[in-house]
Amino acid sequence: MVPIRRTSLPSRKTDGPKATASRRFIYLLSVAHRRVQNWTREQYGDVTSAQAGVLFVLGRPEGVLAGEVARSLGIGPPAATGLLDRMEKAGLVERRADADDGRAARLFLTEKGRITRIIAQERTTAISARLVEGFSDDELDVVARWLNCVGERFSKENAP
Repeated sequence: MVPIRRTSLPSRKTDGPKATASRRFIYLLSVAHRRVQNWTREQYGDVTSAQAGVLFVLGRPEGVLAGEVARSLGIGPPAATGLLDRMEKAGLVERRADADDGRAARLFLTEKGRITRIIAQERTTAISARLVEGFSDDELDVVARWLNCVGERFSKENAP
């Protein structure tokens, strides 16, 4: 058996970008995501963060097709259909026949959906303020650039 050679991890302060292994980005990103999701779920109450995302997308007066909702949220059509079915059952959205394509249905907010959207926007603003608290605009620009880059690198379009 070949012995495993142990090496120390590079120092974060001295090795620059080569020190990424010691930063445990995947772990830190996963923990942060899980904690923000759990905290957001508590803040939104009866509405999930995915449903809040739909409410934000459906704010247009002309309505939105289900495919547009799926693309906006970065989910597949079957997931969007299930999500929209649950929201329709909860009285947050309604489907109406598309004027140009009788096979398609446009989604609109109900009165309950419009009220819930306003509440979700207020809660999202508060959550966002908490997320950025204590960071400069320059620091937040770097974080936003990094997160956008990660999202692009690991999108379906860039799959190996």
